[in-house]
Amino acid sequence: MFGRAPKKSDSTRYYEILGVAKNASPEDLKKAYKKAAIKNHPDKGGDPEKFKELAQAYEVLSDPEKREVYDTYGEDALKEGMGGGGGGHDPFDIFSSFFGGNPFGGGGSSRGRRQRRGEDVVHPLKVSLEDLYLGTSKKLSLSRNVLCSKCNGLTLSCVLQPDTITGDIVFVLQQKEHPKFKRKAEDLYVEHTLSLTEALCGFQFVLAHLDGRQLLIKSNPGEVVKPDSYKAINDEGMPMYQRPFMKGRLYIHFTVEFPDSLSLEQVKAIETVLPAKTSSQKLTDMELDECEETTLHDVNMEEESRRRQQTSQEAYEEDEDMHGGAQRVQCAQQ
Repeated sequence: MFGRAPKKSDSTRYYEILGVAKNASPEDLKKAYKKAAIKNHPDKGGDPEKFKELAQAYEVLSDPEKREVYDTYGEDALKEGMGGGGGGHDPFDIFSSFFGGNPFGGGGSSRGRRQRRGEDVVHPLKVSLEDLYLGTSKKLSLSRNVLCSKCNGLTLSCVLQPDTITGDIVFVLQQKEHPKFKRKAEDLYVEHTLSLTEALCGFQFVLAHLDGRQLLIKSNPGEVVKPDSYKAINDEGMPMYQRPFMKGRLYIHFTVEFPDSLSLEQVKAIETVLPAKTSSQKLTDMELDECEETTLHDVNMEEESRRRQQTSQEAYEEDEDMHGGAQRVQCAQQ
């Protein structure tokens, strides 16, 4: 692999840095590094250079190939590239790999320790339901200003050398309202109105999906669709999170439109095909004479609720006007 064997150099310094023997096991190396790295961590007041040397020594000796080169030829051979080189990884990253981050709250890396992190920029991005269903790419032009931390942007001739890492750009997707479909998690909902004939005798219609496909929707033979009922189609909803090849359900909410009135001939024709009326509707003339006849009126319950609230409020205000100036006396029982 090499044209000539490299000159041998010192092969004990890394062991001395970690405080272990040359025949130390991988477990011994881990224990020695963790103990010394915690003691010398800069965020705990330790020596940054010593901390860096500990990381370099552990990186080499914990790699079997690099350790063999180091034991045979010494540190210079690693610097010349044998065994993949002598490392160079961030010492704070090596430390974080042991603890899952920095236990001293310093950020877990040299970048997080030495440099401050700027604030994230949150950017709302409106997308259509079709974009979310099919996926899309959008080009955006964003700019941001960074002030020099030394002069706070007050010196025009200052050479900008910011010690702040720029934050992330966070896109918050905002779904535009769709004229036909409603989305709830991975499911889609659509409204469809049937005539009474369709609800009783069967229906068939075409639904254009978000990707342009034409779905044929039809009822089963002899099936009756009741008002305010739902039907579902599997795998026609939205792609699932982290499982894009799996989709939710498409729910169809049916509204049945009834005719405003029927002629006597239509009523008689319907009665011949529908189930017979219940026995409670068949009353004798004597039973009818004993009943008091009533009249049904159309009503809007929302308007009725508003009317009741207004009437109640007016009654309350009238009661306040009548007793507003009078002193209310409470009787205490002896």
